[in-house]
Amino acid sequence: MKEYRAWCFDLDGTVYRGAEPIPETVSFIRKLREKGAGVFFVTNNSALTPENQAEKLARMGIAAAPEEIMTSSVATADHLLKNHGPLPVYMIGEEGLRTALMSAGHRIVQESPEAVVVGIDRGITYDKLANASLAVSAGAAFVATNSDKAYPTERGLVPGNGAFAGLIELATGVAPFYIGKPAVPMLQALADRHGLKKEEMIMVGDNYETDITAGIRFGIDTLHVDTGVTRTGDLAKYEEQPTYALGSLDGWIEN
Repeated sequence: MKEYRAWCFDLDGTVYRGAEPIPETVSFIRKLREKGAGVFFVTNNSALTPENQAEKLARMGIAAAPEEIMTSSVATADHLLKNHGPLPVYMIGEEGLRTALMSAGHRIVQESPEAVVVGIDRGITYDKLANASLAVSAGAAFVATNSDKAYPTERGLVPGNGAFAGLIELATGVAPFYIGKPAVPMLQALADRHGLKKEEMIMVGDNYETDITAGIRFGIDTLHVDTGVTRTGDLAKYEEQPTYALGSLDGWIEN
C-alpha cells in the first residue's frame, strides 16, 4: 500500500450511515491517526458547519478538528472569494451555508445580489425560488453547493439541492456552477488550505458517481468501499476504475 499524507473520506455511506457509524471505517481512521497520517472529511452536505460535523463525528468515536472537514458550503464560500472577492449574496440554504459565506466576508442580502448561492434548504418556499430566479435572470452569478438531485432519508428519497438548482435553471435558462462532488472545487480547496500535493492524497468513498469521480477528475488516487451507494459488482460498468476497491476497510492496515 502506498503511503499517503492525506486520506480524504466521504461521510455518509463511508464513515457512517445516517446516525450509525460504520465500525470498520472508525477503526481504520483510528489506525491512520496512530500512524500519523492526515485524515480529512469531504462532504456535499451544506446544511451543517464543520463544527457541527466534528461534533457528530465525536459522538461516533472519531476525533476531527473543524479545519479537517471540507463541506460544500465552505468550498462555495472559498470559490466566490477566490474568483470574485467579497460579494453581496442571495442565499437559499441553512446555517452551514450562511456561516461559511459570512465567515469568508460575503454579505447575505435580499435585494440586488451579485451572486445567487443555492444549498439544501428544508424550509424552501416559492418566494425563495422566485427571488433567486429573478436575480439570476438579472445577471447574478449562479452557484450551487452540489448537484445531488435526491438524498436518502428514513422515509426514502427526498429532493436534494440539485432539484432546487435545476428548477432555477429551468426557469432562467442559466446553468449553475456546481461546487460539490463529483466536481473538484472541494478537493482543490482542501489541498490549497493544507498545502497538499495531489500525489499525497487519496479519496475514499462509497459512491462512484460522486466520491470516486471527483477523485479521478482531480487527479488523485481513489479507494472505493462497498458500504453504501455503489456496489463492488457494479464498478465494472465504469470505464475509469478506482485505484483500489474493497468490501470494507476492515484489516487493510495491520496492527
